[in-house]
Amino acid sequence: MAEAFLWGLVAGSSLLVGGIVALRMRIGGRLLGLVMAFGAGVLISAVAYELVQEAFHVGAGSGGVALGLVAGAAAFYSGDLLIDRLGGHGRKSSAGEQASGSALAIVLGIVLDGVPEAMVIGLSLLEGGGVSVAVITAVFLSNLPEAMAATTGLAASRWSRARILGLWTAVMLVTAVASFLGYALLDGASVRTLSFVLAFAGGAILTMLADTMMPEAFEHGGREVGLATTLGFGLAFALTTLE
Repeated sequence: MAEAFLWGLVAGSSLLVGGIVALRMRIGGRLLGLVMAFGAGVLISAVAYELVQEAFHVGAGSGGVALGLVAGAAAFYSGDLLIDRLGGHGRKSSAGEQASGSALAIVLGIVLDGVPEAMVIGLSLLEGGGVSVAVITAVFLSNLPEAMAATTGLAASRWSRARILGLWTAVMLVTAVASFLGYALLDGASVRTLSFVLAFAGGAILTMLADTMMPEAFEHGGREVGLATTLGFGLAFALTTLE
């Protein structure tokens, strides 16, 4: 269990790193968009090969994959819709759109985006053989551009440096706790339950990518985001084959 918490902390630490980098350096919107697209590609690969494919093998035709994908997508969509209405719609924007939203909604939105990814880390430990390098890499790399973009926007919305870094520290800890819970709550669960939860996380992450991360990447990165996304996907797939 402690291992799940520590790996969650490692993966979530990129949020704090991304925040510090964005506060110390001026990052161009185009570069930020391309980096975000790369992270999206990494996550898409992780969803395909570490979540959905694994859910299919674990479930052995139990129907958990289809049900989990639909439930995960619906859960994220509903939560995101609620947070948008509370004022957290611009949480990942680098253009300062956070100024129109409440701090609580922004924080809740960022947590909603990251929890499914974090739980996957704990789930990967249940499969035996240690944590998945591909999953850790996917979560770490996808967090970096998200934190950079959001930090740039929060700073433009006149959030103080201490407040921004406090936010990322808190979300990093939430990531570690979510990873811990993903392991602790599902240790000894049935194969049908594991299949459902893996697919649920996959559905939630895919919906998050399409709703928040990829539109922001294309807005700032332009047409080349397709190339960056494919590059991220290829790297993550290569890491999967090495495990």
